[in-house]
Amino acid sequence: MVKDVKITVVAMLKPGKVFDELAADTVTPECAMYKIGGEYVSKGINMPEGFCSWAWADIQRDVAHLAMDGDFPWIKEPGKMVSCCTDGLRPVVFKLERIEP
Repeated sequence: MVKDVKITVVAMLKPGKVFDELAADTVTPECAMYKIGGEYVSKGINMPEGFCSWAWADIQRDVAHLAMDGDFPWIKEPGKMVSCCTDGLRPVVFKLERIEP
């Protein structure tokens, strides 16, 4: 049985110097899609409504692993993972948590 996975925005990183050097003038220094504490739920390993498709492409394998009862041995609590979108200018860090029925 595939389980739902809760996705919570836990950090929005600011690479500073890299952003200052490479970002176009039209780009904001923080991702406009998310706010710290924002929550989403992936049901059936599907991208949640309102979720950034670029971020989803980065974290979906971790979501799928948790949804299918997998765990990550380097994370101290089973059923959890930390994953990040790969936007080098404005990365967003997500906490993933398997929802047990």
